[in-house]
Amino acid sequence: MIAAPISKRIKAFIVDMFMINMAVLYFMTYIVLGGKEEFRQNQFAIFVCTMIFGFILSVFFALKGQSPGYKAYNIELIDLQTGKKPHFFRAYFRFLSFVFSGAVIIGLALAFFREDKKCLHDILSDTICTECK
Repeated sequence: MIAAPISKRIKAFIVDMFMINMAVLYFMTYIVLGGKEEFRQNQFAIFVCTMIFGFILSVFFALKGQSPGYKAYNIELIDLQTGKKPHFFRAYFRFLSFVFSGAVIIGLALAFFREDKKCLHDILSDTICTECK
């Protein structure tokens, strides 16, 4: 399978960050904690927001194979073992691997050096982002 262009995947991630993660961060900051100063001083809250964002993305991938950003850019996530949308645990493992890949930077940059354009989190989770047909 051929991976979707890197530029589309980056744009889709940015859309997901604004549509999903910003809502989670806003809720945590102003509803749960009561303000930005409390949020800035609470590393556990930031961790929880990241895990909730990953959970929501994984639900989208497990149910539809697409997040809102992926749908906007006409790409989908495919489990290479089944050829269909991934199940929830594979999608959540992919998100956790994505966090690790982003932390080491090389994991994300790997797509620029591979023929199949897969990042480290795609390799570890045995998934690929493809353009919809």
